[in-house]
Amino acid sequence: MATAKAQQAPAMVETAAYTPRFVSSPDGVRLATYEFGNPQGPAILFLHGFAQAALSWDRQLRNPELSREFRMVAIDLRGHGMSAKPEGDAFYKPGQVWADDVRSVIAELGLRRPVLVGWSYAGRIIGDYLTAHGAAALAGINYVDASSSLGDPAFLGPDVGLLGPQAMLAPGVEGFIDGTIRFLRACFARQPEPADFQTMLAFNMLAPHYVRSGLAGRPARYEDVLKSLRLPVLVSHGEKDRILATPMARFTAATVPGARLSLYPDSGHAPFWEEPDRYNHELTEFVRQVQVTR
Repeated sequence: MATAKAQQAPAMVETAAYTPRFVSSPDGVRLATYEFGNPQGPAILFLHGFAQAALSWDRQLRNPELSREFRMVAIDLRGHGMSAKPEGDAFYKPGQVWADDVRSVIAELGLRRPVLVGWSYAGRIIGDYLTAHGAAALAGINYVDASSSLGDPAFLGPDVGLLGPQAMLAPGVEGFIDGTIRFLRACFARQPEPADFQTMLAFNMLAPHYVRSGLAGRPARYEDVLKSLRLPVLVSHGEKDRILATPMARFTAATVPGARLSLYPDSGHAPFWEEPDRYNHELTEFVRQVQVTR
């Protein structure tokens, strides 16, 4: 298995206070990573959702309080953002490739027992990582409106179909764009400002059709690994989520021994964006807690 290697990557925003680097996964896919905050602080590794990008976490990565205390790293997942976008299901279907991406970033950037934060589809990537590599390298996990199982239709919200061929996987250009717009709107109970939505739409469109198709249809069998977890887990979830319903969060919290559930009654699929003050406070307290208990 190849050793991950890092090199300088071009900055997303020239004046932003962060360190960009590329990390190579074992199968040669180059992953764009962005480091913010206190390089000596406890580490947090952010994983975004389906067709999103590291910029999804803007209200955390650029938060002054979080930046003073924590070393924060966000990834553009393979096929997304500024990361490489190879063609072929072999780069997206196997759980092993996602697990190895996370391990490569942790190892190459020298993240010492980070807290892993996963939004939406990234819940499955966390499951892939735990299945392949275990939890020994982690201090804790925060599932944010995240998928941990596909075993019950009650876990899926009324707009989950927007991830399919009528929207995010629409074959034509017009349908592809319109479907992405409709999916993004469904992610929020509190809609973003127009400029923010424009940015979100732009980075969603960086995920090509073949990448989105490659992410679809993967199995999600993580119950056993969740039951075996013995580290702190926080499950954050917006109760107005129309993509993944609240029963998904309740399932995750009930399956992981000792997990804590935090529900956001006024938020949709993205409470970290819709209620950043509350979310950032809870994330801060969670990361502090795991530093004490580990």
